[in-house]
Amino acid sequence: MKERLPRQLRKQVMEIKQNFVVSQPLPTVWAFFHDVPSVAACLPGAEYLGTKDDGAISGKVSAKVGPFQASFEGEAKVKYDEDAKKVEFEGKGVDKKGASRGKMSMLCALLPEGNATRVDVLADVQLSGSIAQFGRTGLITEIANQLVGEFVRNAETELGARSAAVAEADDSQANASVAQFSPGSGAVKPLNTSALFFAALKGWLGSLFKKAA
Repeated sequence: MKERLPRQLRKQVMEIKQNFVVSQPLPTVWAFFHDVPSVAACLPGAEYLGTKDDGAISGKVSAKVGPFQASFEGEAKVKYDEDAKKVEFEGKGVDKKGASRGKMSMLCALLPEGNATRVDVLADVQLSGSIAQFGRTGLITEIANQLVGEFVRNAETELGARSAAVAEADDSQANASVAQFSPGSGAVKPLNTSALFFAALKGWLGSLFKKAA
């Protein structure tokens, strides 16, 4: 008989707030956010699978939290507010092997900060199934913090490579250079799940000690 999770572990709802700065001007970062395959390539564990006729984006997100592994497949809707420079994201996914499910609503607001761009992120995450127990411990939040850091580093690498490609091109060839630059420059490194988990665990333990002090 399959063991059932305690009721309190079957579903967890969390709010995650993040902000980060990308050392590129707002128009460059805003254009990058429109390039969904490139954004996915910079997010560790994410894989862009295509866009459906109705505009929904198919994707896959793989994650490892200690001994727990999950691979969520699903789709998302993305809405852009060109005037306010905000991106709304609604996504859901299912881990068929582990019977876990996830839903996320996320809002990203881009703001100029000198010659750089600040991105404010507010996300509501709902987890159900086996993965919900990690939402209770706070490890999911710490892993989200680590993922954001990895994403920013990868995005900086990608945008830097694009800027260098355009700078090296003649003015008459600049537009062609951008068009031929494929999503994901290949310089982005894949997710190191072990390092990510231990870094998240360290941050989580640190937060516990701070609360206890």
